[in-house]
Amino acid sequence: MAEAHLPPTSPTILVVDDDASMVSLCRLFLEQAGFTVLGAAGSRDALKICTTHQDPIDLLLTDLFLPPPDFEMASSSSEFPHVNGNVLAAKTATIRKGLRIVLMSAVSEEELSKHGIKHGVLPFIRKPLKKDFLVQVVTDTLKNPPPSLTANSVNASGDVDWFD
Repeated sequence: MAEAHLPPTSPTILVVDDDASMVSLCRLFLEQAGFTVLGAAGSRDALKICTTHQDPIDLLLTDLFLPPPDFEMASSSSEFPHVNGNVLAAKTATIRKGLRIVLMSAVSEEELSKHGIKHGVLPFIRKPLKKDFLVQVVTDTLKNPPPSLTANSVNASGDVDWFD
């Protein structure tokens, strides 16, 4: 498969996964394809980057299941809380208008549906990753308009209702 041609300014991708080796692998694949990559070890780091990074972030590539690294009491006062990838997608899309989103997981579709994640609503990549497929999904997603969120995008159970 031929490498995708990117515009003169390299799009910036924020990769979020609780597995450092997955962040490194995505970074390697995407940087080889010409993208700029920011890595985050979890939702807390990702939210901090989204809030403080001065330059544009064009796309969020996030794992759906992001357990906190250590036990932590829930707190409404935490500016950067630990949340799952579904909630992270909604939060980052409200922080960064125009953000495109790609979800990834090694979890089965049956397990995803138990968590309210509907197949086909956002671009989705199943792990283990294949370089050409990852680069193609990211490139194609950047060509499309960003997702829109409803006013009640994150419901009480943490599910996200996306629409086009």
